[in-house]
Amino acid sequence: MTKLISLDIKADFGMLKKPDTNEPVYLTFNMLHKPALLGILGAIAGMKGFTKNGELPEYYECLKDIKVSIMPLQHENGNFSKTIIKYNNSTGLASEEASGNLMIAEQTLISPAYRCFVLLDTDIEEQKKLYKNVFSYQAEFVPYLGKNECSVWWSNATEHKYSEFKPDGVFNIDSLFVKEEALIKGVKKARFIPGIRKDFSNLPFVYFENLPLSYMGAPLFQYSFKSFTFTNSELKEEYSPSNSFQLLKTEMNVIQIY
Repeated sequence: MTKLISLDIKADFGMLKKPDTNEPVYLTFNMLHKPALLGILGAIAGMKGFTKNGELPEYYECLKDIKVSIMPLQHENGNFSKTIIKYNNSTGLASEEASGNLMIAEQTLISPAYRCFVLLDTDIEEQKKLYKNVFSYQAEFVPYLGKNECSVWWSNATEHKYSEFKPDGVFNIDSLFVKEEALIKGVKKARFIPGIRKDFSNLPFVYFENLPLSYMGAPLFQYSFKSFTFTNSELKEEYSPSNSFQLLKTEMNVIQIY
């Protein structure tokens, strides 16, 4: 049986490392992406992670085909606060320098939070276990946001009624969505009416980020990227995503699953 659930994931800190940065500072993605979310769900369900070079982890093989949607929470126009943390790795195993000391500077997310929608088939045993663990707030392994030190917890586990959404006028997408064409073509322009006081507490914003969507094949298993958008602006009816990235309507939100 297909069920749409959501859980609110929060952490004190997070470090979703970008693979294309090295020195002088490691950078983080701002938004939670699908491969990282699958890792969190795999930890909750008790699936193994990376254990052998050249092989994808068990959690990814089991969960890669499920559809998800991610909605940032407690953000500022789509952004989360960040800081730079510097530390030394002096175990002697991280550096080939004579001192054996590796000096690291990492950009780190502060209090990131996301509402994650997951479309599960509970007739599949692994997904059934994930469903049960989410709603019983139990995890087989400690889930974390990019690093072992950045443990996460979840709340507000909810099962949703949903239907396919087909716009019949201007509409909003409340989650991240894949930008398949220039957004300027799809955003409804706000009208300025002289004499009407403008509400500066809810100004329109548009956030863009290239995010991993999946892992590519052997031998490197690098990320496959898509351009994602998050906005509170109204979209025109004709700016409806393709069938490959379906829109769903829940009790409260319109989301895109991918």
